Amino acid sequence: MRTTVTVDDALYARALELAEPGMPPAELFRAALETFVRVQAGQRLAALGGRAPDMPDVPRRNPVAATR
Repeated sequence: MRTTVTVDDALYARALELAEPGMPPAELFRAALETFVRVQAGQRLAALGGRAPDMPDVPRRNPVAATR
């Protein structure tokens, strides 16, 4: 997919400083998007607070331990 974005020059320069030498710009943006997705997914998971209200009950291997 191709898209055009406007990026702050200082932010882009800093990203290039931290990137591996010779990293193509497309790879830099791909890595940034992957990091964004990973962080957002983690925040959503943390917001659940250990709850999964729509998740069906999970069968247990040891029914005796589950009843204690």
